[in-house]
Amino acid sequence: MAKITTIIDIGSNSMRMVVLQKSSRFAFHLINETKSRVKISEGCYENNGNLQELPMQRAFNSLKSFLNISKSLKSRKVICVATSALRDAPNSKVFLTRVKKELGLSIKIINGEKEAYYGGVAALNLLHNNEFVTIDIGGGSTEFCFIKDAVIQKTISLDIGTVRLNEIFFGKGNIKEAKEYIKKNIEKIFELGIDIPKVAVGIGGSIRAVTKVIMKNRSYNLDVLHGYTYTVQEQKDLISRIINANNSDELKALGIKKDRFDTIKEGTFIFNAILEELKIEKVITSGVGVREGVYLCDLLRNSNHKFPSNFNVSVRSLLDRFEVDSNQSAYFGNNAAKIFEVLKPLHNLDDKFKTFLIVASKLHSIGTTLNFYKVNDNAFNFILNGLNYDFLHTSRVIVAHTIKFSKKSLPTKKDLFEYKELLPSLETMQWMSFMISLNLMINQDFSKPKVEYELDGETLNIKLPEYSFLIESSLDKLEKPNNLNIEIL
Repeated sequence: MAKITTIIDIGSNSMRMVVLQKSSRFAFHLINETKSRVKISEGCYENNGNLQELPMQRAFNSLKSFLNISKSLKSRKVICVATSALRDAPNSKVFLTRVKKELGLSIKIINGEKEAYYGGVAALNLLHNNEFVTIDIGGGSTEFCFIKDAVIQKTISLDIGTVRLNEIFFGKGNIKEAKEYIKKNIEKIFELGIDIPKVAVGIGGSIRAVTKVIMKNRSYNLDVLHGYTYTVQEQKDLISRIINANNSDELKALGIKKDRFDTIKEGTFIFNAILEELKIEKVITSGVGVREGVYLCDLLRNSNHKFPSNFNVSVRSLLDRFEVDSNQSAYFGNNAAKIFEVLKPLHNLDDKFKTFLIVASKLHSIGTTLNFYKVNDNAFNFILNGLNYDFLHTSRVIVAHTIKFSKKSLPTKKDLFEYKELLPSLETMQWMSFMISLNLMINQDFSKPKVEYELDGETLNIKLPEYSFLIESSLDKLEKPNNLNIEIL
């Protein structure tokens, strides 16, 4: 696969492009993301599904600009897919032929099931969850991918997109008919004969816009959409306020951006109807979708479109680009696991914290690459936004804080106040701080010593291969949790 790859997705409402760069066999990161609201399907549902000249010209012009960006970034591979608008249009060949002839770009029209599959592949690989349904609301259709035990079970596409329903129902004030149309279409899901998960992964611009309103309303302090989770019951009132907003001023006051005014009410209406009919209890917002799914199907074509077990693409990508020494990173990770296990009778933490400790220990050194001074703060700020995939918000905040407090003193309640909503107890974070600090101190001369640990009551015995004044003097200053004692042998 090419080192730099461009994926373009032509939807009914928006055309989107991502440019992704590989850093190793399976790891990659985003180097460009561009969106254009071309509304290629505008007017088509009132004209027997035919694409209209002006929207086609907008789409053509945007594609030309997208390809200029791709070329400038030295992308060696371009994959372009088109969804509902072009697959439904009787005259789509006119547009496809012109693009191929004048821009040299082949557009692949994918069916609804394939579109749903791509969304499922993206969510399955780039979010930590094993059972959910993806809901991808577009301009012409909405796609669903049902996943159980980390395996894609079924996919389905329904003709209930925002642009389609606006032209057929909403624009004419036929709200009741729209609700009945959506409900009738959703019956096709129940005919699949599968168990409906209680968790939905929301994909697409409309759902992300709803999430932004929820985050603003809660004064949420982490400005990251991907992985943001909320319960449907808690947000019922806010969702209703979006649907029932009377004008653009009310939408603006809720936090809706101007470029969403024309579709947000319809999109939220569709989303709410789906949540009600499927009895969804929790929503996880996805920052990835069809484009990332297309990329992953290409990248993982020889591994059943799934990453290897225990592979974390964000961690690997950051290490590929910023780690100082791969051998040192590996040592810190292994030593973190040993420290966590030997102290388990005292800290009693769930094994997920072992994973967080290992990740934090491996990533600690990237702060040095950014700037040697204030290394912990550099890494903290970078990690909060740098762990783009695989991590829910609680996970990335725990990892970032573990790195930030990898120093002699333990964090206080005041230190954790800003992100208290996403952090575990103070005692837990003090244990995490102590364990990573101990880990870094043991290898502060980068000699990767073969250390043995043994817990005797509340005393941790550390057996070093040879005496180290650096380690001994540092440990004397290290604040320890719960009256823990340390003896160096």
